[in-house]
Amino acid sequence: MPYEWRKMTDMERQETLKFRKESSVPLHAPPHPYNESGNYLITAANFEHAPIMSTLQRLSDFESRLIETLFNANAQANAWVVLPNHYHVLVQVETLAVVPKAIGQLHGITSREWNLIDQQTGKRRVWYNYSDRFIRDESYHYRALNYIHINPVKHNYCTNPYDWP
Repeated sequence: MPYEWRKMTDMERQETLKFRKESSVPLHAPPHPYNESGNYLITAANFEHAPIMSTLQRLSDFESRLIETLFNANAQANAWVVLPNHYHVLVQVETLAVVPKAIGQLHGITSREWNLIDQQTGKRRVWYNYSDRFIRDESYHYRALNYIHINPVKHNYCTNPYDWP
């Protein structure tokens, strides 16, 4: 059975905002506290987890563009998964400084293109920012790698991670 997305309830939204306010993190965007050389797990989701990348063509096209974007930002992608409503990528960088701008541009370009194709211009928000997690040690690196590989199984897109296109 495929993953079904849903909107957050008002209570869930209020609890999330309260937690973010008490934790001194941005209210409507994930914090980006690190900028050093190393490995990062980058995650981004379609707004409210809507399955906007639901066709194989769109998945494949976005995957190629994501890897090219990261390469042009001097970020080496070591593992990744692109699913209909989100993606994860494990990157190695000298500095994370240029990656947010590159991802922002990719998200802006794909938002515009997909909204034009789907006749949703001015009606639909496609992306909701992104998060990055600094990989602190080898153990965390392998946990992140495993998380990426098992993600299609976790979301019921396949039973074996090697079956995902």
